[in-house]
Amino acid sequence: MAGQAMIDQRRFLEVIGAETELMAQVAHTASADAPVPTCPGWTLGEILRHVGSVYRVTRRWITDGRRPEHWQRKPGPQQSLEEYFREGRDELVAELSAHDPDELAPTWWPADRSYGFWRRRSAHEATIHRIDAEAAAGREVSEIPEDVALDGIDEALVLWFGQRLPLLGLSGTKTGSVGVRTAGHTWIARAGPTETIAWRCSAEEAQRADDLITGQPDKIYRWLWGRAGPTAVTISGDQDMAGQLWALLRLATR
Repeated sequence: MAGQAMIDQRRFLEVIGAETELMAQVAHTASADAPVPTCPGWTLGEILRHVGSVYRVTRRWITDGRRPEHWQRKPGPQQSLEEYFREGRDELVAELSAHDPDELAPTWWPADRSYGFWRRRSAHEATIHRIDAEAAAGREVSEIPEDVALDGIDEALVLWFGQRLPLLGLSGTKTGSVGVRTAGHTWIARAGPTETIAWRCSAEEAQRADDLITGQPDKIYRWLWGRAGPTAVTISGDQDMAGQLWALLRLATR
């Protein structure tokens, strides 16, 4: 349930508010047509539209009991892009705030059917796309708090790598494991033709992996999401398994 997150569930609502507000502020500093280097083919305006749309489909998914086929995907005739973005955020936060995080809700992760799943997912959706907005505006990436980055690493590995890839029917071509170690926390991600799985582990177990990724939490978080270059993290080993991890995450999160 919601306890699978690494930080208090109330924190996620704070993160959604702070990150979306920063995203809106950044959007004022650049043209909506500014290209997004971290999302080739996207513009700054598309980032705001996308998040506004995702938050709307999330709210409808919860209230309808299933993924909706139709929802407002772009601003209405009398609605600005920022109004569309903020309205989607406000409606979702109101829905999430009105329910205990452990309360049952439909999700796409069988291991967590709770409001807490959507609190966590919506917080990281905002954080990653805030990075995109800053990149489009030519700004230096604002600090990602360590607790948020650590939880984001866990979500990227356990949810997107360990759950999303199998749901999509995707797997690695080589069998091997990658350890991830940062700020006293460690994970293992194992992939191959027959399995794709990740879990929190001991430091000793991570050290025995084929490759070991170390670095600052925010750098590893951004690297896992394709928002940081290869030199942002340190990779020990022959790097084949780390390269496969990175490539598989690009498929899982596209």
